[in-house]
Amino acid sequence: MPWDSVPWFTEGGAVHSSEVARLLAYAAFGGAEGVVGSGDLQVRALSSPGPEVEVMAGACAITNRAAGAAYQAYAGRLPTADRVEIAATGVSARSDLIVARVENPYSYGETWPNPSDPEVGPYVFTRVISNVPKTTTRVNQVRPSDSAVALARIDIPANTNSITQAMITDLRSMVSPRRDRRIYPAFPGEMSTLGYSDNKWHNWPGVARWSIDIPPWATRVKMITTLAGFRYSKADVFAKMQTVFFDNPGQDTIIDDDQGSNTRRSTVVLGDSMYIPPEKRGTTQTLYLQTYMYKSETGDVSVDGATSILADVEFVEDPVEEEV
Repeated sequence: MPWDSVPWFTEGGAVHSSEVARLLAYAAFGGAEGVVGSGDLQVRALSSPGPEVEVMAGACAITNRAAGAAYQAYAGRLPTADRVEIAATGVSARSDLIVARVENPYSYGETWPNPSDPEVGPYVFTRVISNVPKTTTRVNQVRPSDSAVALARIDIPANTNSITQAMITDLRSMVSPRRDRRIYPAFPGEMSTLGYSDNKWHNWPGVARWSIDIPPWATRVKMITTLAGFRYSKADVFAKMQTVFFDNPGQDTIIDDDQGSNTRRSTVVLGDSMYIPPEKRGTTQTLYLQTYMYKSETGDVSVDGATSILADVEFVEDPVEEEV
């Protein structure tokens, strides 16, 4: 019989196999694995550093890597924080991998010991894979047959028996991160000019100002703002621009034009990636531009009816280390 004879879901008292149930989980997770929520299962040092770390509550998807277990996944949940012990180092430094691992002795080819109570297991654990290469970022680099996902790597100096947060590298990925991307245009109706003068920031061009809803799940925003048909006049121009979102200024982009006094145009592109703090998620915030004119050059900058300003804003959901 080539088929698993009972597909999900069949009536009449049919007995459904664990393999088909895990197939359903695999399909629900889109064949991916990792944590479910952006703050799930983060590994943190204790408030008073000691020989343990704490894994915060959360949920995850774990691909079944047992022999012959194609298209199968486990769904695991950690309802309360879990602590695991980290062995002290001796004269040499060491790296340990913290993982969430399913140890199912009933899956074909697995050799895990049977639990004391088959009804409640446990079958899923926080485990420490000790003494891994310092470059390790995935479980399959050190134990390719484990049904496990990496949560963090701890790089422990020599002669150390207390773990600090600085030693912990977050390795979590999300099973199904959300994204939301939108384009916000602005078209100046008339000329607006910012002349050289005062070595100060100005909220200019004023037309480049948008009210943007931040999704409640977003942990980071990526922004590309393009000013096409940006105008220079009178003399050389030396300036800088930046994006400001939820009162957080982004990276400076230098504008350095040495083409003399003729009127000319170019394209200016600003790029930023910002972490979104929890208190800003689910709120409406203002995105605008600032421009700084240096006194070292005497040219002016303008936007007018021949200028297009486009803000390309993408919100993403990445694993983050939230304050707890």
